[in-house]
Amino acid sequence: MNRPLFLLALCQALFLTNNVTFIAINGLVGLQLAPLGWMATLPVMGYVVGGALSAPWVARTQARLGRKRSFQIGLVVAALSAVGGALAVWTGSFWGVVAATVVAGFYNANAQLYRFAGLELAKPEYKEKAISLVMAGGVAGAFIGPNLANATKDALDVPFVGPYVALVGVALLGLLLMSLIRFPEHRAPQPGDAKGRSVAELARQPAFVVAVGAGALAYGVMNLLMAATPLAMQQCGLPFSDAALVLEWHVLGMFVPGFFTGHLIKRYGALPVMAVGAVLNFACVAIALSGQDLMQFLWALLLLGVGWNFLFTGATTLLTATYRPEEKNRAQGAMDTCVFATMAVTSFASGALVTTQGWQLLNLGSLVPLAAVVVALGWLLLRQRQAAAAA
Repeated sequence: MNRPLFLLALCQALFLTNNVTFIAINGLVGLQLAPLGWMATLPVMGYVVGGALSAPWVARTQARLGRKRSFQIGLVVAALSAVGGALAVWTGSFWGVVAATVVAGFYNANAQLYRFAGLELAKPEYKEKAISLVMAGGVAGAFIGPNLANATKDALDVPFVGPYVALVGVALLGLLLMSLIRFPEHRAPQPGDAKGRSVAELARQPAFVVAVGAGALAYGVMNLLMAATPLAMQQCGLPFSDAALVLEWHVLGMFVPGFFTGHLIKRYGALPVMAVGAVLNFACVAIALSGQDLMQFLWALLLLGVGWNFLFTGATTLLTATYRPEEKNRAQGAMDTCVFATMAVTSFASGALVTTQGWQLLNLGSLVPLAAVVVALGWLLLRQRQAAAAA
């Protein structure tokens, strides 16, 4: 853990503060302002749709301007979108909130690349640990995000304006920290440089397909259940403070394992760690189906977070072995585009399902993508063993 990596982990903490605050309030703001109940999570969906639309643009920006300038632009956008969200809630504009979250997606797409940028701040032999340590910065976001949302929810005359105003300050602090990080010198692509393989060629590698697919589905399942949780808890008559507590433990589950996930991957390999993550997700669903009391929500979301960490950190590490340096922006952009596209679908589905079909059906539906992840991991493991036997 060197100084630049530590500062990047702090930026990750502020990014998760933004994310968790959005998750805690956007669904409830949507429920308060939306013309129809099933539209409640459209602001959550807007955040990830914005990320999906921005991911290819961010990849090009990073290639041309480098990590630091692209990340700084993302933080400026985060501040401006938070101002837009505050104004939209103040005036009661549902579609204004949706538009603000779509714009915030550019920051989302930028900050998702912090984990890959960590690789460039550490020695190659520590890549697994660098990824997990940057992601571990989200631990601070686990405490700050829910408590920030809870403390500022009624701070101003109009409910939920306060959290958006607070996120302006979070973004400006991130901008300050980012200015202190010294990334490796950036060299923009020059005519005649090796361009590397296209995404279509990269996708001919089984490991690339599994890394992208498992990462996208892991995020999709996590987002499906997490985005619906505040709504489901409200339907059960539980107060907002309980939802904030559950989200706090969920995000702790997502990022506390970052302190040791890299060690586990280095010792046992990415696939076994990802398999454990899938098992933990199945355990989450089992607990969620057993009842709808506070502790069942809490334990289910905690296991969901840990399972996501194992799956997503493993998928990210697996991806880094499938591309060459000149292909990094293309490969990383392809993964995050798939992640955001999957999250966009699950963000909409979570609100529509939990408000029309209920919490239990939502959890049963999450078993389908989890089963697909298990099948994909088994397929890749079998191919690797066959390749090893042939060699």
